[in-house]
Amino acid sequence: MQKEIFNIETPLSEKVISKLNIGDKILLTGKIYTLRDSTHKKLLRYVKEGRKLPFEIKGSVIYYCGPTPAPLGKVIGSCGPTTSERMDIYTIPLLEMGVKGMIGKGKRSKEIVSEIKKFKAVYFLAIGGAGAYYSQFIKKREILLFPELGPESLTQLYVEKFPLFVGIK
Repeated sequence: MQKEIFNIETPLSEKVISKLNIGDKILLTGKIYTLRDSTHKKLLRYVKEGRKLPFEIKGSVIYYCGPTPAPLGKVIGSCGPTTSERMDIYTIPLLEMGVKGMIGKGKRSKEIVSEIKKFKAVYFLAIGGAGAYYSQFIKKREILLFPELGPESLTQLYVEKFPLFVGIK
């Protein structure tokens, strides 16, 4: 059976997510936010301290990625997905805050699969080893928080037709 191709935009809504099926190809356009291990820790502490985030987290999509510096004339360097399972310990608080989409590679724990379904969110799969390919879909890049973390800083990316697959919903 041929899976559908969906052009969707951020922020995500439950209405859009409800139309998706496992295996569907997604072309995502809009703002997404890079988070890796160190960024998750700092972000959750930042929120716990009562500080206001510099972006709207409700409906947001996070990308488990640590982009490399941009070569001359480019917006960004390689920006492939990292292993998502390492982020499972940080996922539930982010879902509770309103995150609706996550992009990464690899499996998720049974608990996180259940929580993604409970919060009517979606886990998108990106292809590992394709960081140079993914960089061509990134049109803007802005570091929002934690510049001291270098590639692991919280970075806002503007993507156009970023190719993904629905892994969990």
